[in-house]
Amino acid sequence: MVAVAQTQPGQAQSSSFPFFSRPLLIGRHQLANRVFVAPMAGVTDRPYRQLCRSLGAGYAVSEMAASNALLWATEKTSRRINHEGEPAPKAVQIAGGDAALLAEAARFNAERGADIIDINMGCPAKKVCNKAAGSALMQDEKQVAEILEAVIKSLQGMNVPVTLKMRTGYSRSQRNAVQLARIAEAEGIAMVTIHGRTREDQYRGEAEYETIAQVKAAVRIPVVANGDIDSGPKALRVLQQTGADAVMIGRAAQGRPWLAGHVAHFLETGETQTAPDLQSISVWLHSHLLDHYAFYGETKGVRSARKHIGWYLQGLPGVRHFRETVFRAETAQGQLAAIDQFLLEQGLRCAA
Repeated sequence: MVAVAQTQPGQAQSSSFPFFSRPLLIGRHQLANRVFVAPMAGVTDRPYRQLCRSLGAGYAVSEMAASNALLWATEKTSRRINHEGEPAPKAVQIAGGDAALLAEAARFNAERGADIIDINMGCPAKKVCNKAAGSALMQDEKQVAEILEAVIKSLQGMNVPVTLKMRTGYSRSQRNAVQLARIAEAEGIAMVTIHGRTREDQYRGEAEYETIAQVKAAVRIPVVANGDIDSGPKALRVLQQTGADAVMIGRAAQGRPWLAGHVAHFLETGETQTAPDLQSISVWLHSHLLDHYAFYGETKGVRSARKHIGWYLQGLPGVRHFRETVFRAETAQGQLAAIDQFLLEQGLRCAA
């Protein structure tokens, strides 16, 4: 077992929230802690979710799966809803714009082992919003209510809670997250996550947290703050500013599966953990890649692993040239050998 880097002494214990050691419930499910990994298309597949949780994330939601039943048997969607061997609670995020289809998708996934259903109303991608899904739904509060009602009704008797992820609004002139959170609470949504940008903002600029604070003041269900959280101190500031019940980490966790665990440790103890050394990172990267190849098969796995490898090793000397080498590898063995050679050049003894 790889030892986690030692904490730095002298950090104030009072920097942690008193409530942080208390369990957070989503329906009947008690989460390990209050630091979550966000659903990210093409990133938070089963191997990555499992690794993040093993390194301390309290909760991780699947990348969004289509609500269209015609796509459920496709290779892409079937992988996105595959939770075999994953610890509970298993959360599946569904996306779409039709209430009946979303309700059917929720039931389908719950019958196949999903413990929690999360509805995506936050994705800003054009290909999603052009289909009146993702954050485009925030423009129509009546439609939002219809979708939430239909999904929750479809799960009656199954004891599967429904959560909602959205943005502060569709545009800066239409920040209606407070109204939508009130609708969600009234319909029976168990938890709401707010990304501190509008759909119009995409991922540009800095996240704003005032709207999240307003949502928290307006509802009694748990509220999760998301957007630009990349460290324990930043998470603490966001929690203090918003009063949120938990934080969710997105892009900052790419190539850093340990980050959520480090943030949780800081919030619980007030101690800052040093960044993992490259020996530890190499062990986690190897473990991740082996699971990744097994999950996707070698051909697809080698191609889809490239972005993860780049994220893990970004900033190291010579990494730009290394990317050219590793991206030419066509086999898992070739890819792993290229990584081993690069890490040896960094002065490391690579993991076996």
